[in-house]
This record gives sequence, structure tokens and C-alpha cells, in this order.
Amino acid sequence: MRTSIATVSLSGSLTEKLTAASRAGFDGVEIFENDLLASPLSPEEIRARCADLGLAIELYQPMRDIEAVPEAEFARNLRRARHKFEVMRRLGADTVLVCSSVSPLAEDDDALAAAQLSQLADLAQEFGVRVAYEALAWGRHVSTYDHAWRIVEAAGHPALGTCLDSFHILSRGSDSKGIADIPGEKIFFLQLADAPLLAMDVLQWSRHYRCFPGQGGFDVAGLVRHVLSTGYDGPLSLEIFNDVFRQAEAGPTAVDAQRSLLVLQEAVGLSEPPAPVVPTGIAFAELVTPDAEPVTALLAALGFTRTARHRGKPVDLWQQGEARILVNTGPALRRDGTALAAIGLESPDPEGAARRAEALLAPVLPRRRTPEDARLDAVAAPDGTELFFCAPDTPEHPGWRADFADTPGQLPTATGVHRIDHLALTQPWHHFDEATLFHRSVLGLQAQESVDVADPYGLLRSRAVTTPDGSVRIALSVGAAPGEDGAHAQHIALATDDVVAAARRFRDSGGRLLRIPANYYDDLAARFDFAEGELATYQDLGILYDRDGGGAFRHCYTRTVGRVFFELVQREPGYRGYGAQNAPVRLAAQHTAKRLTGG
Repeated sequence: MRTSIATVSLSGSLTEKLTAASRAGFDGVEIFENDLLASPLSPEEIRARCADLGLAIELYQPMRDIEAVPEAEFARNLRRARHKFEVMRRLGADTVLVCSSVSPLAEDDDALAAAQLSQLADLAQEFGVRVAYEALAWGRHVSTYDHAWRIVEAAGHPALGTCLDSFHILSRGSDSKGIADIPGEKIFFLQLADAPLLAMDVLQWSRHYRCFPGQGGFDVAGLVRHVLSTGYDGPLSLEIFNDVFRQAEAGPTAVDAQRSLLVLQEAVGLSEPPAPVVPTGIAFAELVTPDAEPVTALLAALGFTRTARHRGKPVDLWQQGEARILVNTGPALRRDGTALAAIGLESPDPEGAARRAEALLAPVLPRRRTPEDARLDAVAAPDGTELFFCAPDTPEHPGWRADFADTPGQLPTATGVHRIDHLALTQPWHHFDEATLFHRSVLGLQAQESVDVADPYGLLRSRAVTTPDGSVRIALSVGAAPGEDGAHAQHIALATDDVVAAARRFRDSGGRLLRIPANYYDDLAARFDFAEGELATYQDLGILYDRDGGGAFRHCYTRTVGRVFFELVQREPGYRGYGAQNAPVRLAAQHTAKRLTGG
């Protein structure tokens, strides 16, 4: 189906919004009236600009407070409408959105509303315009889609139909099944938006917290299925009021918007992109650093050894068990010090995973490779992290490991680490919802519930995406204070069967563990029962503890190097979380460590 986006959904000038929508692959736009009024371009110039960009002007919006008003007021409304219809003719737009009235002058009289909307449609028809009547969730007398449809049906005018908006319908908890009873030809337009499930005033909810389909908690796909069952053949159009989107760069936001519609169309059976290829494990995590010494010293203390070096690049492989860390000291380095730059994902079908990613608009990363290098397909996540799809390493078909030559050396004392438990990636403040949708749709991971935890600067929002068996776990987070301490660092969590032994070996090897305040352990003693001496051991090593119905979780943290730190975790099989209860304590401890020691 055709795709469209309302200009109010994007940041910038009208010209910038149109350019972003076109580059993201949209077929059309809704022109929001405020964008037109603020533009230096005439309606004719906007029409020409859209034509040059391959964009249809699908809708002009909104016209407010039109119907069910006293006759004198309605006469003024018709004069206003005539002017708007003339502007639409100059724009080349043939459908106008009319919202149900919120005016204190509006009367609770469906017959009057139908009669006046019919007169409005008469006038619109003279200009070749159709009127799409929409029920605002906070409308004075008309606030549900079925009520709006009854008025449209009573008016019986060929130039009058209804506009369905998923936010206005689903935010009120209305049953969307009734949409199937509306004739498809009378659904003049469909606007789509998702939203997190919040308990707040619906107007404020609508104005500030809408998001793209798949990023919130509404069943947008179910609503679209009901609309499609009517025979509706108009565009799928996004109308998103969101403070973050309006401050973010228009280009990436438009791509995120288009991706959401691609995923939605797949969900409702309108398209068949390449199927998701769910990763089966983490092949490696790659750190880039301008100074390898602090990183390699930390890895050695954690029990890793340098086992191989890339044949043509300054990249070393450090390994312990199945946990593999690449340390890249090449020239293309980040200015903010050591950072987690890439993740290798084990994939049963790397080419299929790359095709899926490209179909869903993930940027494919070019790679300089010699004929001897292993083929590695890679894409960029919204935060810039490079994701490599890695084939299983077999003697017949060696994978990424074949690019490395073994470097024999003395093994350090292992700490019992056997694999990477999870990775934690801090997102730019305007990419959090995009990142969740990206990892769900492109990689086929499942999203857990979003959680908010307190840090010294406000709230840190976190949401994990995982495979069903937990072989891949990525915790996505965003905080309120960019660039401060652990709140915006990245970390690699290493799985061990005995975190106490691992922490002791790390410390005995010269590693520094994050110190946790004694008050935390006083609180643990009140909340849980521990064996004699167990809590004292945890306090000595800085080990934190959590427990849920599935089991216990013990974990501790190294000091931060650049923007990266490591976590040692002992996870009982039934525990599915990440120690969120302990996150405020960890974040505060990292802040204290940086303030006192500078790292």
C-alpha cells in the first residue's frame, strides 16, 4: 500500500520535512497547516516541490470546530472553509481532515452535526475536495469513531467520509472490530500512531507521547486488519505528535517511520520481506581504543588471554571460554576513548539476516576486504553500533575466526568466565524507541518490558531485547544526563558459575572492583536471608544480589575504562532479569568513583 507521513511528525522546515520523507521512501505526505503557514514557499511552490520529490499531498489538516454550532457561527466557519479549500486547490490536495468539535459553542445534536457537515461537503465538492471527519478522543460531544461514522452515514453525502485514527480509537479502549462494518469507500483516510500505555490525560498523552507503530503498547496491527477488511485502498499514514521526534534530525526519524510501516505491513500480510533470522549467540564484542594498555590489562585481570591477531588489521582477539573480545587499535578511533563499537552475532543464515536488515532500511556497512578475508555482512544499528552476521565456524567453511592468526602466549589465571551473558548499549536520547523497534524487527529479538531506574541525574530508562533462550541479550538504555559516568557508559556482562571466585581472582590479579556502600548491604540483610558470612563476602567484593521467582542473580562491576566497564554475573537458570533493583546503587557508586578517582 501507499505510505504517507504527516509533516508534524518530523522536525525542521517544511522543505526539510518533505525531503526527509521522500528520501525515506514515502509515497505521500499530510500537510499540517502550521507547516504551511510557516513556510516561505507559496502553495504552488510546495506543490511543485512535492512533485519533484515524488510525493503526493494525500491530506491537508486540520480544520477544527466546524459542526453542530449556531447558524451564525457556522456561516463564519463556511467562510473559513472556503478559503482553506482554495488553498488546497493551489496545493493540489483533494482531502481535508475535519476534527470533531471541542468548541464550547458546539451542541450535542447529531442531526445538526450531520446537516452542517453535509453543507460543508457541498462547498468542498465545488473545489474537488473530500471531507474526512475524525472523532477526537477528547471531542466535546463526538469522541469515538463509531459515533463519527453514524453522523457521516446520516449525512449521506458523497464528498463526506470518515477518517480513522488509531490513537484516538485505541487510547479510549474502543473495540476496533466495529470498523469492519464501515464501507471501505467511506473511509477516506487512515492515520496511524502507537503509544506507550500511560495513565494520563488523553490530550497530553496524544500531544507528547505518540510513537511509530510497534514502538508502543497498542494493537495497531489488529486495527489495520479491520480497516483492510472493509476494502480501504488509501494510504497508511503516520501522524505522530512526539516531543523527541520534533527535536531529532528529520532524516533518521523518517527512516524509522518508514521501517515501522514496513514491519506493520508484514504483520498484516500486505508484504513479505525476507524472514527474520534470529541470532543464536554472540560471536564477539569489539572494543575500539586509542590506548590498548588499560583495556588489555583489564582483560588479563579478568582471565582473558590474547589468542590471535587479525592477519591484516590491528585487531587482537582476547578469549576466555566462549567469551571473545576484539580489541581494535586502528586509526579510525573514537575521540571519547575506549568504546564498544561492534557486535558479532552468530547466525544460521548470515546472508538472509543481511537481506532482512537491508529490506528494513538498516544501513549496510561497506567493508574493505581482501580475497582471503572471511565474508562478513554488517549493518549499523541506530546508535551506530556495527552488527556483524557471523556464520558457524566449521572446518569446511571457516568463519570470521579464519581472519585471525594464532598468537601463542602464557595463559593468565582464568576467572571462570564461560561466555558473554549480555551487552548493555547506551542509546542517544532520541533513538531509544527506534532502537527497540530495530532490534525486534531486524534481528527478530523479543522486547521485554521497559523499566525506569533512578540515577544521580534523574531517571534512566532501560529495555532488554533477547532471544527466547537467552543466548543473545542486549539491554538498551537512555538517561536524562548525556555524558555522565556509568549512566551513559556501555558494558559487557560476563557469565560465570561462581561470581565470588571470579571476583576474587580478578582482584588478586590487580583488577579494581566497584565499591558498593555499606548501606546497601544493611538493606540486603533486611530483605533476604543469607548463610553465615555470605553477606560479608559480598560486601568485601562489591557483589550485588537480586532474586525473583525464577532464582537468584549475583553480580559485580569493574571500574570504567573510557566508556566501557565489565560486569561479572552469576545467573540461576530461572532468573530472567538484569538486576534492575540494584541499578540505582551501581549508578551512584560509579558517580562516586569518578568524582573521587577520575575513573
